[in-house]
Amino acid sequence: MKTIGLIGGMSWESTASYYQLINETIKEKLGGLHSAKILLYSVDFAEIERYQASGDWDKSAEVLSQIAQNLEQAGADFIVICTNTMHKVAPQIQKTISIPILHIAQATADALLENGIKKVGLLGTKYTMTQDFYKEKLFEAGLDVVIPDQAGVEEVNRIIYDELCLGQIEESSKQAYLAIIDDLKNAGAEAVILGCTEIGLLVQQEDTDVPLFDTTEIHAQKAAEFAVVG
Repeated sequence: MKTIGLIGGMSWESTASYYQLINETIKEKLGGLHSAKILLYSVDFAEIERYQASGDWDKSAEVLSQIAQNLEQAGADFIVICTNTMHKVAPQIQKTISIPILHIAQATADALLENGIKKVGLLGTKYTMTQDFYKEKLFEAGLDVVIPDQAGVEEVNRIIYDELCLGQIEESSKQAYLAIIDDLKNAGAEAVILGCTEIGLLVQQEDTDVPLFDTTEIHAQKAAEFAVVG
C-alpha cells in the first residue's frame, strides 16, 4: 500500500472528512483491519487565507511546496491537497517534488465523464468559480461549465469563509445554496460540482434532485484507490 501525503487544514473541518473517507474506502476495498497509510500536515488556515485574500499566491505556493517536500522526505508516495482552491498553485508545488499530486479537478472531471455528464454547474470559492486554474481541467475533459451570477458567486463564497470553515451550519444558507443549484439547473447544468471541500457539510444529495458531485468524496476515494492499485 502506498503512503498518502495529505496537505490539510484548509479547513480542518473538511480534512477530517478526508481522513474518514479515505479509511472507509480502504476498509471497503481490503477488508479486515486494514486502514490507510497517511502522513498529514495540517496548516494554520488563517495564514493561507491571508495570502488568498491579498492575492499573494506565490507565497502560498512557497509554503505548500515546503510542506509537500517535507511529506515526500517523510515517505509519502503521492500528495493530496485537501482543498479545491489551493490547486491554483498545484503546478508550482509539483515542480518542487518528484512524487505526483493527485489533482482534485481531474478526479472530478473523470467522475463526471463516467456518469455521462456534459454540462455541469460549479460551486466553490470565488477563486475556484471565476478563475481558470480549476475550470481548465474541466474544459480539457470536454465539459461545459456554468457558474452562478455575480450575486450568487459572492453569497456562495461568503458562506464558505464566514460559516462553513468555522463549522457553522445554517439552514438559511442551505436554502440559499439550493436556490443557486436550481438556477444552475435552469441554466442547463445536468449536475453540480460541490467544488469546495466544505460544501458537503451543508448540502447533501438528499436535499435536491440535481445530481451533486462532492469533490471531497471523489478526491478522498480516488486517493484511497490510488494508494491500493496505483
